[in-house]
Amino acid sequence: MSARQYEMLVEKNVAIPMRDGIVLRCNVFRPLGEGRFPVVMAQGVYGKDIHFADAFKPQWDKLLEVYPDLCRNGSTGQYLRWETVDPERWVPDGYVVIQVDSRGTGQSPGYLDPRSPREMQDYYECIEWAGVQPWSNGKVGLCGISYYAFTQWAVAAMQPPHLAAICPWEGMVDYYRDSTHHGGIFANGFTTAWWPRQVLSNQYGNGATHHRDRDTGERPTGGPALSDALLKGNRADYPGDLLNHPLDDEWYAERTPMLSRIQVPLLSAGNWGGPGLHLRGNIEGYLGASSRQKWLSLHIGTHWESFYLPEYVAMQKRFFGHFLKGESNGWDKEPPVQMSVRRPDGASRRMEQEFPLARTEWTRYFLDADKKSIATDAPGKAATVSYRALKEGVNFETAPFAADTEFCGFVTARLWVSSSTTDMDVFAYLRVYDPQGVEVQLVGAHELTTMSKGWLRASHRKQDPARSRPHRVFHAHDEIQKLMPGEFYPLDVEIWPTSMVFPKGYKMVLTVQGHDLEFDGVPGRMLHNHPADRPAEEFGGVNTIATGGAHESYLVMPVIPAA
Repeated sequence: MSARQYEMLVEKNVAIPMRDGIVLRCNVFRPLGEGRFPVVMAQGVYGKDIHFADAFKPQWDKLLEVYPDLCRNGSTGQYLRWETVDPERWVPDGYVVIQVDSRGTGQSPGYLDPRSPREMQDYYECIEWAGVQPWSNGKVGLCGISYYAFTQWAVAAMQPPHLAAICPWEGMVDYYRDSTHHGGIFANGFTTAWWPRQVLSNQYGNGATHHRDRDTGERPTGGPALSDALLKGNRADYPGDLLNHPLDDEWYAERTPMLSRIQVPLLSAGNWGGPGLHLRGNIEGYLGASSRQKWLSLHIGTHWESFYLPEYVAMQKRFFGHFLKGESNGWDKEPPVQMSVRRPDGASRRMEQEFPLARTEWTRYFLDADKKSIATDAPGKAATVSYRALKEGVNFETAPFAADTEFCGFVTARLWVSSSTTDMDVFAYLRVYDPQGVEVQLVGAHELTTMSKGWLRASHRKQDPARSRPHRVFHAHDEIQKLMPGEFYPLDVEIWPTSMVFPKGYKMVLTVQGHDLEFDGVPGRMLHNHPADRPAEEFGGVNTIATGGAHESYLVMPVIPAA
């Protein structure tokens, strides 16, 4: 990391004119002194003036617990905003930090439509504005988590000329598969909570619910408070839009970036503990981008924690230092894949040349419904096991591993299933148990989680052959194919990529059920329980899994041979 050289100049509510006449507002944090500097930008809906600690206090407290020096050694934390870089840690090293209120949020007026094509056009224009300012060296980089990561993928595909590099940190790419419809099942739990709490609370004109600006003491409304009717009329019905588009149609297509159009250098950082929102997109983005210079980093921990830890900030600065400043800091010699290899008691970092790993041994682990077991040998006879979809599920488990065993990469569950109704939802969880039979609960991006998880609605079983691979499945989600009650069908369930080393004596368990898994009776945030999407009369039947004989059910596991 370069020596700290500059004091910081803060400019609030700087106007960025859009081509349609709207003016967006941003905060600019830049080095105090002569010269032209690279820009690190983020545009989003969470409020450029709202302090991390005010809007997200539980996460802030957890971050300080993990990183007690966050607000020391050069940073007061005063300008720290949710999921974006800390200006006090970047500006002294010769960067301009810009945080933009998206259209219809904070102090930027207009129609609020998150992640829409209009919002991405705005982002394009903000990048181009920043690239020609007198204090800019003409190179703009994008950095941020989640919302601020997805928008990077989307605007990079538009190829703004002044965009020089992106660092999407834990953010989706495929609007349908990564976030809103897991395996075709509406993921309403996060969305319906996120929309009022994190977006509508910051809508332009909604001054009554804003946190005060810590610098001025004012509520950052950007104008007089609007009535409820005006607020509602000036925004999209985001949850309603998702519910009204159950298939991967044109609405999602215009919100899902064409990855092959991304050509700028990129550092994509995903979280092994983020199935449901913060993992799949980072891997898909890395694999699909046309960039000649691209890196994939896979880490553990909460998604906000990893972003701010010193070792990850140093990684971000080396990446941007090379591509925005032209520093010969060795970043271009870094291995393209840098990953945390998980174990039940933590993780270690390992460098790789590709993903999935070329040495992967794709291995079938067969299910046995009679013994409720998983083994590399197929069961000797056919059997079935049934469960009530909205009640209990069924567990299949390996024998204790005879030696340390590593899995890393994509996972598919081939399940032969039938239902007493015309449709069924499969919720599949890979879990870790120690030699005493106690489950290992892993720290995830949002909450405690399992080794990995996957979902599939049986009527969405149709695959896209052009995008499927021998070691992973890709579903089309473009039509509904109902079931004949009592008839068996093969389903290939995509279980999200994973990393886990099972020490000798540990066991792996596959749980299959018809609803979200709860830890100790506590439901998670990524719930799939909307009554309009999952009416009990159709998704509350008796489900059956067949194994052996003509109905071989198995996991395709990415075994990494021991060094």
